[in-house]
Amino acid sequence: MKVNIPESKQKRIVIVGGGFAGLTLARKLSKTDFQLVLVDKNNYHQFQPLFYQVAMAGLEPSSIAFPLRKIFQKNKNIYIRVTEVKAIEMDKNRLQTTLGILNYDYLVLAVGADTNFFGNEKLSRFCIPMKSVGEALSLRNAIFKDYEIALSTDDYAQRQGFIDVVIVGGGPTGVEVAGALAEMKKYILPKDYPELNNEEVDIYLIQSGDRLLKGMSTEAGEKALQFLQKLGVKVILNSRVTDVDENFVYMKDGSTIRSRKVIWAAGITGNILKGLPDDSTVWGNRLKVNRFSQIECFDNIFAIGDIAYMEEPAYPKGHPQVAQVAIQQAEHLAKNFKNIYKNKSLKPFTYKDLGSMATIGRHLAVVDLPRFKTQGTFAWFVWLFVHLFSLIGMRNKVIVFINWVWNYFTYDQSLRLIIKVKNREERSINS
Repeated sequence: MKVNIPESKQKRIVIVGGGFAGLTLARKLSKTDFQLVLVDKNNYHQFQPLFYQVAMAGLEPSSIAFPLRKIFQKNKNIYIRVTEVKAIEMDKNRLQTTLGILNYDYLVLAVGADTNFFGNEKLSRFCIPMKSVGEALSLRNAIFKDYEIALSTDDYAQRQGFIDVVIVGGGPTGVEVAGALAEMKKYILPKDYPELNNEEVDIYLIQSGDRLLKGMSTEAGEKALQFLQKLGVKVILNSRVTDVDENFVYMKDGSTIRSRKVIWAAGITGNILKGLPDDSTVWGNRLKVNRFSQIECFDNIFAIGDIAYMEEPAYPKGHPQVAQVAIQQAEHLAKNFKNIYKNKSLKPFTYKDLGSMATIGRHLAVVDLPRFKTQGTFAWFVWLFVHLFSLIGMRNKVIVFINWVWNYFTYDQSLRLIIKVKNREERSINS
């Protein structure tokens, strides 16, 4: 069975993945003379930098997601297919998907990356990742469900397991989650759970290295540490989590932390598809590509974004796996596809670092820009401005802005809901 796409004389570009890279490429090619097929397992684009605010009940999921079909309503040469790719048949220029066979002339892999548990089954089972809206909601449910249980738990040690949180990984995600949890402890718990002593709540941030925000400047890492400690987060550097079960976190030095909620932000690994040559994959499950984003030995298969490993003189170990790289690679590949259409030569990609940033809490952020670095209140407003205007859709921008303004003036949020999802089996049992 084939995926139902109209046959055309146009060359077909199949883009797998609707993240920053795949979506940017599709938008840049939307008015060209190619037939585009955008494939994703979801029917929406997710704004990953704000997942943590959904998890902390600061934003609703729909405000950081945008329907793919709505983006391309006015484009007649783009076809959206919600399906999963099972394998690539490179010799036949086609994909095996859950909907059937999908042929391509050019294939662009923008499948991104997933949480890296380093092969540890127990970490995968007991830790909570945050690489999707669904996982962010799962974390939100876990936090508030455990607070409810803690209200009826008399035993101090057992209660700590319900209210304490451990975050593993001191990168931007870990730092931002720790800061958001600390602010929730300070401003929200006394209002919603006055029966709980919020001083009992401990938030741990564990980093295996000697500083936070390794991908940013030393000043940013040091300031982030100061900000988190000011908020009461217990930051543990130069330490490593070796094991986790349903009640405890086990450290390399033999110590333990009692917690039922362990947020894993300690690394990512590429989402590799079946059918690619083994030698095309390098460390981190990334696909090795040349400066034109082509997978080596294939002139019609490309990879961009987090899944792509590209070396250039300024980045001999590949580019950082951040949104700006994905967006710039997509924009550059779009230009090269236009060159292909015009039978012109391809141009090599060069990454332009536009800076990096992380927010820790109210008036607390760190920003590294090419020409200057800043921390504190001004950095916080820069972070707010950049993330607000990076969202897709005016509705989402307005809703996020309103939520931020409301939270700023009231020190409160209104989205603390435990949302239970019933599967088909549960519905049939209860009916």
